[in-house]
Amino acid sequence: QVQLVESGGGLVQPGGSLRLSCKASGLTFSFRSHAMDWYRRSLGKEREWVAGITSNLNTNYAGSVEGRFTISRDNDKNTVYLQMNSLKPENTAVYYCKAVSASARYYYWGQGTQVTVSS
Repeated sequence: QVQLVESGGGLVQPGGSLRLSCKASGLTFSFRSHAMDWYRRSLGKEREWVAGITSNLNTNYAGSVEGRFTISRDNDKNTVYLQMNSLKPENTAVYYCKAVSASARYYYWGQGTQVTVSS
């Protein structure tokens, strides 16, 4: 069974930074072969894609976060990160990580971590 566990969320002031982590585990789970994505869901809104990193380390970002957020991964630690800088109140959301298999047939979600940007 694959598990994704996010951490690193919390309360931060506008302009501040947070680094989210998502650690994957599972007996037969090959982390390095999976693409990893971060999504978020704000109160009253649909879940939206934030950033992604492929198994080849190619990265992509939603326009609203490009230049402020950085996604990275450490395959030796089975962990993907989301460094968030210059945070804004509108970045307040529950952030989720998602793992997508190489075939795109299988995907797994974490339980989410709350990020609150407020003064």
